Amino acid sequence: MHEFKKCIIVVNTYKEASVALGEKVQTYLKSKNIKADIYKFNGFCEQYPFPGYDFVITMGGDGTVLFAARGCAPLKIPIFPVNFGSFGFIASVQRDEWCDELETFLSGKAVVDERSMIQAELIRNGVRRLKASALNDIVVSAKTAAHTISFTVAYGGVSLGEFKADGVIISTATGSTAYSASAGGPIIDPGLDAMVFTLINAFSLSSRPMVLSPDGIIEIEMLPSRTDMVISADGQIPVDLHVGDKIKILRLPDKARLIGCTKEKFYNALRSKLNWSGGPQHA
Repeated sequence: MHEFKKCIIVVNTYKEASVALGEKVQTYLKSKNIKADIYKFNGFCEQYPFPGYDFVITMGGDGTVLFAARGCAPLKIPIFPVNFGSFGFIASVQRDEWCDELETFLSGKAVVDERSMIQAELIRNGVRRLKASALNDIVVSAKTAAHTISFTVAYGGVSLGEFKADGVIISTATGSTAYSASAGGPIIDPGLDAMVFTLINAFSLSSRPMVLSPDGIIEIEMLPSRTDMVISADGQIPVDLHVGDKIKILRLPDKARLIGCTKEKFYNALRSKLNWSGGPQHA
């Protein structure tokens, strides 16, 4: 069994209760002879403080987990995600159960779920200008809402066509419950390894979301459009795109390791968050 000696607790500075519970967990870990540092996360930091730690505890919503996943996946560091957000598809440890679940993890009995991630490379005039990873999604869109952009898409070297839309979302199975779902994309069981291609407000009514194998590479080329275009990974600060830019999206070799994110919790979240009922309910 792995002996844990150092932990970093990521608290969301926008949630006061997160900071308070972080200090409580820090005291608990100290009683277990585990050194715990607190890192304050404001929502838009890409300086990763994770090297040298055995595991990470996040205190926030899914966005805090996404931040930790991007920094921890290459280091193979597991993440214990306590939910302070509203949805919590990824942050599935509830606040009132953190102690029992943490005890289970420290004793080596917790489920550690491995989730696939994707990465985007932006090539401009033959030079790579950006490399970004995401646990949820990569979004290419117009800079301002309700404006259409034009682009071509190829998958595995085969053209899927030229598209006109407000944008396109390439999501993982994990990210299929996020922006992709609100744009009409399918919900994918997180145990499946897949990439989902979902257009945002497509100009053509015949355009449909596609579920693709993560073994292929998605290539997007930006065409002349009447508005500015941007790319964003996991909802982070957008980066401007130019006409002629090429974007390659592929599966990241590293996986995010999430503690306590069981199938049961995923489907429970679907039922409660999306108000699934299966039809009219009779008293």
